[in-house]
Amino acid sequence: MSHVRKDMENALAYGRTVVSYLCCFACEFPLDFSEKVEHSVVDVLKRCRQQLYTGSGQWRQNAQIILAFSWEKLNTGTWRDVDKEWRCLYSYGCLFKVAALCRDDASSATVQEAIRTCDLGLLMGAAIMDNILQSFVRILQNDIGKRHSNEENPSEGVSAQKMKVDCVSVPVVKQALAVPRIHCPSLESFKKDYLDPQKPVILEGIIDHWPAFKNHPWSIEYLQTVAGCRTVPVEVGSRYTDEEWSQTLLTVNEFIDRYIVVKDASSLGYLAQHQLFDQVPELKDDICIPDYCCLGEGDEDDITINAWFGPGGTVSPPCIKILNRTSWLRWLGESTFVCIPLRTPRNSTLTNYSSYTTLVRWRWKVQTWCDSQSL
Repeated sequence: MSHVRKDMENALAYGRTVVSYLCCFACEFPLDFSEKVEHSVVDVLKRCRQQLYTGSGQWRQNAQIILAFSWEKLNTGTWRDVDKEWRCLYSYGCLFKVAALCRDDASSATVQEAIRTCDLGLLMGAAIMDNILQSFVRILQNDIGKRHSNEENPSEGVSAQKMKVDCVSVPVVKQALAVPRIHCPSLESFKKDYLDPQKPVILEGIIDHWPAFKNHPWSIEYLQTVAGCRTVPVEVGSRYTDEEWSQTLLTVNEFIDRYIVVKDASSLGYLAQHQLFDQVPELKDDICIPDYCCLGEGDEDDITINAWFGPGGTVSPPCIKILNRTSWLRWLGESTFVCIPLRTPRNSTLTNYSSYTTLVRWRWKVQTWCDSQSL
């Protein structure tokens, strides 16, 4: 009983911290929306803001009204046509719901629900109030991490031996078609020999200094510690062109247990092309943008960093990516990349690997692929 009481006291303390943190932003609650957002919806937002300081009224119910209304707007039409104001509205709904959860109840399950709500706001909404939802996650995640470290048996952690290591057939790479590998070229030679003529290349040894190698080497256990309770989008199915392909939301722990550790061999799950490092800044601190990316167009803020994480057997159908820098992160297994020149006729057969091809093997390390044409 003393252990349960201590957990409840810790959770309540974090709940009060969240509400206190939010109250510090009193002057930053303008809630200014254009006429696109109905006045009745803005009135509900203002009631939530008032209830934040008074602690009275149907706070959580009002937050749920905001979420339901904005969710409908987010799922009407195509995503690129969704106005940013609706995304901001959804984020405010998540914000008020988290504050209500932390004030009304602070059980372990409720703290996890609050983290999930923050993640939904980060995934579907827009940044508000200096990205306050990210700050909430840090506060709540500290509590979750402490509980797990006290409850879990170290001997029961995930090990590499328990991971799926499927034997996937790969093509034989002809030396004449293989993508060249070079070790830490100068910026000048990289630009002259590969970037300007738009030739793909694998750069080796350029990220050995990353904290992901030095300070705390990445592993499944490390991912679970840093991001295990975070909710992420997961593709279910071998490839997104299949009829049975779908998407779902899972925590990183659920994703690892279901698809990475040998559990359900009947289906494949893939965390693909997700901006995980924006969602979990702690992971972004473990990597650095390669200096070669400065040779591309635009500023550093324009660089998109995505993550791919999944078991063997996942496939990305041919697609066009006109990029000048791409980082591919893998821990274990093999991946085959086929580069097709942009001017290849649409009716040509891509399965004969008539362009640059490479088979890359990883084992608990990160490789960087700088590509200036297509992948």
